[in-house]
Amino acid sequence: MAVELYLDLYSQPCRSVYIFAKKNNVPFEFRKVNLFDGEQYGEEFGKITLIRKVPALRDGDFCLGESIAILQYLAEKFKTPDSWYPADLQQRARVNEYLSWQHSGLRAHGSRVFWLRLMIPKALGVEVPQEKMDAAMEDLNGSLKLLEEKFIQDRPFIAGDHISLADLVAIVEIMQPVGAGLDVFEGRPRLSAWRDRVQAAIGKELFDDAHQIIVGAQESIKMMDDSKLSLFKPKILQRFL
Repeated sequence: MAVELYLDLYSQPCRSVYIFAKKNNVPFEFRKVNLFDGEQYGEEFGKITLIRKVPALRDGDFCLGESIAILQYLAEKFKTPDSWYPADLQQRARVNEYLSWQHSGLRAHGSRVFWLRLMIPKALGVEVPQEKMDAAMEDLNGSLKLLEEKFIQDRPFIAGDHISLADLVAIVEIMQPVGAGLDVFEGRPRLSAWRDRVQAAIGKELFDDAHQIIVGAQESIKMMDDSKLSLFKPKILQRFL
């Protein structure tokens, strides 16, 4: 039976779940939740998860939020290839180490740069102080350095010779500031080579399909409904500025 996945591919965690499900032939129904229209606050979505964030999953009467939990659930339920979430204790610990760190590391800093560089000035029309942008870039560069030197090192992938959930979660986060027009791979040959290996392991067609909305974000924000987006303006500015 197909699971239901509630997704908006503007969201990095949603892209990781989408790619994983498609790559592993997981039977699923795509339920679009438009974040910028506030659909996550609707009555129907509240029945799926009181967290009111995407991604979310419904499998019969079982509902689940949080992308990492969803990825692990899908890997176990559909018996996906071992490399994604290895049975080997130390390899799994390496995956878990990255997944535990990334929330306050790469995810936090990549998202901040995306909002400060693109969404706040272009979609909300608010000027971003240079010192805020400089601090955000410093944090992002620090996280990218850690990704290279601590998590990737000289290995093909984070947990070893094969792609894992750690690599998948990392690449979708890195693509967020790319969507804001920042080439994070410039001057980082190790990171670029890893990106190429991850893209090849996923498959270029699927990779591009999942990321087309974020890669085209600079154009698509022009078509957003300003009246709906403005409802979130105070909360967004408080969070990022």
